[in-house]
Amino acid sequence: MDNIRGSMLMVAAMLGFAIEDMFIKQMAGAMSVGQILFILGGLGGIVFAMIARAYGDALWTRDLLHPVVFLRNTAEVVGTFGFLTAVALTPISSATAILQATPLAVTIGAALFLDETVGWRRWVAIGIGLCGVLLVLRPGMDGFDVNSLFAVQGVIGLAIRDLATRRVPETVTSRQLSTYAFLVLVPTGAAVMFISGSPMVTPGPADITRIAFAVFVGVVAYYLLVAATRIGHMSLIAPFRYTRLVFALVIAITVFDETIDALTLIGAAIIVTSGIYTLWREARLRRTSLASKPAL
Repeated sequence: MDNIRGSMLMVAAMLGFAIEDMFIKQMAGAMSVGQILFILGGLGGIVFAMIARAYGDALWTRDLLHPVVFLRNTAEVVGTFGFLTAVALTPISSATAILQATPLAVTIGAALFLDETVGWRRWVAIGIGLCGVLLVLRPGMDGFDVNSLFAVQGVIGLAIRDLATRRVPETVTSRQLSTYAFLVLVPTGAAVMFISGSPMVTPGPADITRIAFAVFVGVVAYYLLVAATRIGHMSLIAPFRYTRLVFALVIAITVFDETIDALTLIGAAIIVTSGIYTLWREARLRRTSLASKPAL
């Protein structure tokens, strides 16, 4: 039952993130990417700061100056800016499909930088998954959109963030990390507006409503995600992360009237299948390793 509840919470979290992406794309028609980063970062940071204080977390400790925390926040900026820009400038279906390669990138990073052992089966799955990314991107073909590379930037940044999270000092809580992950988007958004010369515009009533819902849905989705990972076994729950792509495809068709071609669907299917296999293989190896340890 715990695994069933955890899976349902994970699906609900992915629905929330897909809806948040929808609001962001709708706002992109009236506001620049920099302004969206600035607003969502500020409001999200305030909400998580309030939650952190409610749990008794300090809003500032010297541990937040740890180099790994700095790396994580930097990667958050790179990844969030990349994916948000891809959502704003490219079809939400293709941006979300490419984002599903993040677990594959995490596995590559863990092998290269964290000395984790990755067998040939997972390397083959990763290679196949990256071929799926190329099918969605289609470099050198008529359907190639250079803005889709922002989604690749998102994958790289978010993968580094997830890898850095594994080395964050235990004295730093997830609520503190989330607070600063949002707050660093405020100066990032300001810098993007300054560099691009995009003015700050006053949101209309519709966009104010979208901002409020995007922040609310994003916070709720985050907590559903945390709850899901704490309730059930990750090996069974983690594959349900890919339901975000299903929801994104539905939103792309029904809300944005996108036409999703066969190559995008095939590429997305390859990415998801490769990712699920990689997660399954990693969980199986972990269970085998634990079973082989002598009892104390």
